Amino acid sequence: MDLKVLEQQIIDTLKTVYDPEIPVDVYELGLIYEINITLEGHVHLVMTLTSPNCPAAESMPSEIESKVKALQNVMSFELELTFEPTWHQDLMSDEAKLELGFL
Repeated sequence: MDLKVLEQQIIDTLKTVYDPEIPVDVYELGLIYEINITLEGHVHLVMTLTSPNCPAAESMPSEIESKVKALQNVMSFELELTFEPTWHQDLMSDEAKLELGFL
């Protein structure tokens, strides 16, 4: 299994999940802190939300889990939700900043 290919597939999948309040995907928003993949296909994702009170706190992680688990070569998936470091606008990609009018 090519880990770089699987990582790109995971990133592409994450780019299909949008924060319901912001019209930008979770990857470009900078909500994904780490993507760790073992040679056996076990995926551990560390992410945050825009705030601890985010209304998508229930739905977004489960949507991510179901979409990533559906990928070929993903044998297991674990999502770790963290609020440290706190999310801030500097974590957004230039694409996200442009979309939201920050550039």
